[in-house]
Amino acid sequence: MQETCENIISMPRIGDPAPAFKAISTQGEVNFPSDYSGEWSILFSHPADFTPVCTSEFMTFASLEDKFDNANCKLVGLSVDGLYSHIAWLRTIKEKIKYNGMQDVEVKFPLIEDITMSVAKQYGMIQPNEDSTKAVRAVFFVDPKGIIRAMIYYPLSLGRNFDELYRVLIALQTSDEFGVATPADWKVGEDVIVPPAGSCGVAKDRMEGKEDVSCFDWFFCTKKIAKEVILKKILKKK
Repeated sequence: MQETCENIISMPRIGDPAPAFKAISTQGEVNFPSDYSGEWSILFSHPADFTPVCTSEFMTFASLEDKFDNANCKLVGLSVDGLYSHIAWLRTIKEKIKYNGMQDVEVKFPLIEDITMSVAKQYGMIQPNEDSTKAVRAVFFVDPKGIIRAMIYYPLSLGRNFDELYRVLIALQTSDEFGVATPADWKVGEDVIVPPAGSCGVAKDRMEGKEDVSCFDWFFCTKKIAKEVILKKILKKK
């Protein structure tokens, strides 16, 4: 029992520093998260090379790489397959696969080799009741200070929703830039939630319409931030 407990690695949590590691990838050595200091990054795992769901995901992420980069976010993939398998698979994607209107897709972001599963275990990507030898589809949003800000886990059979991944990235940055929260199903340009009133006076002013907010009750108030204002703050200037 003691040996089993010693082998347990606690999964990282929201607000924790992203566990640091050095690894080989299809784009050379990666030092994570230090290589991405000052910008956002998304570290995501996939179960195996040469599998159809993973192929559809990598083609989609590669097609959207410029969009994420324009939002100051770098992509980093990982699986427990080896480097040569990674290279062969990515070449196959570019040379042979046509899917959902995408073809000749070149994956330029790094795909990390993790044969020993050391990184996958650090990040809780190996979920034994799902599969003990393959990583689940985990997604970690890491901020410019190297802090984990959000995590999403998917089972092996479920491909990720990339509109949602981008929405999460923009929502996190919007919260940081404007000191607000985002409601259910929020999309950029829709009303955001302002922090709850910190005093009776502020609550009273809001309910009486003395602040530029719309209140459903004293604790639940929203305001408008134009889409253009948000994107001007977040997106890179071209």
